[in-house]
Amino acid sequence: MTRDDVFDYIKKEYLTEPEYLWKSFPDYAVMRHGGNRKWFAVIMNVKRGRLGMDEEDAYIDIIVVKCDPAYVDELLRRDGFRPGYHMNQRNWVTVLLDNTVADGEITELIDASFILTQIRGHR
Repeated sequence: MTRDDVFDYIKKEYLTEPEYLWKSFPDYAVMRHGGNRKWFAVIMNVKRGRLGMDEEDAYIDIIVVKCDPAYVDELLRRDGFRPGYHMNQRNWVTVLLDNTVADGEITELIDASFILTQIRGHR
């Protein structure tokens, strides 16, 4: 899945458009609920080195989603997943948008994140 595929999926499923909140990071987009305004995904373009990867200066697109903490450890043992970048790493996971993770799994993670962030008081 590419970042554009992610945006298309979220727009179709959740009627949500990306919000670009940081002038110094114009490629970072937040996806949030219309009602409670909570973030359910962040799409970024970061240097691979920031994720502990080779080709340190090359950039890679990622999506960071909220995840059930019981599932995070399992995901982190697999290719294509990293700890939540700039988020609570117990509850958020980074997914590489480099075709390592199947599109269907990415959309399932987006759906789960949407539900988890919709629930009031869930951290």
